[in-house]
Amino acid sequence: MDNIWLLSLLFLICILLATFNHKKRWQHQRTPPSPSRFPIIGNLHQIGELPHQSLWRLSKKYGPVMFLKLGRVPTVVVSSSETAKQVLKIYDLHCCSRPSLVGPRKLSYNYLDIAFAPFDDYWKELKRICVQELFSAKRVHSIQPIKDEEVKKLIDSVTESAFRKTPVNLSEKFLGLTVGVTCKATFGVSFHATVLNNDRFDKLIRESFLFLGSFSASDYFPNGGWIIDWLTGLQGRRESSVRDLDAFYEQMFDMHKQGNKEGVEDFVDLLLRLEKEETVLGYGKLTRNHIKAILMNVLIGGIGTSAITMTWAMTELMRNPRAMKKVQSEIRNQIGNKSMISLDDIDQLHYLKMVIKETWRLHPPGPLLVPREVMSEFEINGYRMQTKTRLYVNVWAIGRDPDAWKDPEMFLPERFLDNNIDAKGQNFELLPFGSGRRICPAIYMGTTMVEFGLANMLYHFNWNLPEGMVVEDIDIEESPGLNVSKKNELLLVPLKYLDH
Repeated sequence: MDNIWLLSLLFLICILLATFNHKKRWQHQRTPPSPSRFPIIGNLHQIGELPHQSLWRLSKKYGPVMFLKLGRVPTVVVSSSETAKQVLKIYDLHCCSRPSLVGPRKLSYNYLDIAFAPFDDYWKELKRICVQELFSAKRVHSIQPIKDEEVKKLIDSVTESAFRKTPVNLSEKFLGLTVGVTCKATFGVSFHATVLNNDRFDKLIRESFLFLGSFSASDYFPNGGWIIDWLTGLQGRRESSVRDLDAFYEQMFDMHKQGNKEGVEDFVDLLLRLEKEETVLGYGKLTRNHIKAILMNVLIGGIGTSAITMTWAMTELMRNPRAMKKVQSEIRNQIGNKSMISLDDIDQLHYLKMVIKETWRLHPPGPLLVPREVMSEFEINGYRMQTKTRLYVNVWAIGRDPDAWKDPEMFLPERFLDNNIDAKGQNFELLPFGSGRRICPAIYMGTTMVEFGLANMLYHFNWNLPEGMVVEDIDIEESPGLNVSKKNELLLVPLKYLDH
């Protein structure tokens, strides 16, 4: 009888221990809070046209670490500076890979799959080449004459409108400026010398931003989503965009094969030489598709983000006349009566730099950083991140986090006056270029482009709204895509400040 009692007691203890261990293990491996989801589609029905805004609203209820099932893809979204720091710095090496493109999208975008390559020796070598040959401070300073030339063209063009007192489409003008600088600096040719005419190239760039950032069923349903993409026409439109991009790249290659008359090796010359020399990068030789992938990243990163930031900055300044007056006074007091602004002048424009940082806070060009994929397990706030989970950092939400920013919806450049927060990836409240191993390598190039373009437009011209329009009519609606631009183009009437 005593033996039966002892065995029963031992059995009960084992059950209690097993229950305790199971509970402890479940708590240790628990997943983040998650909204309820439907079969098959998961939480896709809760993602609207502007995903960063949809995810921001959901995070208000479910917290800064949120689990979603997007189709068949397990996804975690982080929406605070503290959780972003864990993803991008503390556990950077655990999740610095990229999700692979799948299905026919991968076949059609063979060089795009390379452009968004996983973390490996090949990717690191490509990044090294780009930083060394295109985005270094030395290289950025060497192309200053190109910026001077393109900005002068912009000033002359806007001056004509000021003389006629007609509105200027600043969204279009800023895009033209960045296209001109990027084409000349990267491809060694003038934008106006390309076979693609200006309007067509402008449309091509905009479509690339839209398609690369759009919902793709094959991304979330690997075993059959491609059918939906074909039925909706999305795949066909992507194919058309890719053909136009290929035509542009091939034209660049043909022009460089004919020889550089100035005898100076530009970035495309370098890449073509490395291809000819059969340079090995990581797991294989540099190919033509690798070159196109690099140029794709240059186009997306070098053109869209700078133009978008300048447009948003001018939009916010027009909505906040006090800030406009303050930044123009600073620029004009510093510059005096010069015909051209120098890099040394830019270094002294502290309020302008605050305006740009405040613009990045409210309007980061990439509101959701390009997704990462978990390579090895780790924890964020006690939640287990499983391998193959897709990770998003909602930079747009972080910029509006009341725990990080006072009065987050207000445009207040002065908030940067008494702190050392910058956009270099070490302050996780402000991440327009990302952080960690996947940080955008063109930080310096992009920042100087925005500073130089804005400073000149604010120095040379005063700006009025079109007739019949008041400040309250200025909208800040966003357009969907990989980089989120202003939905409606910014039209302003310039008035020449000084005649030189």
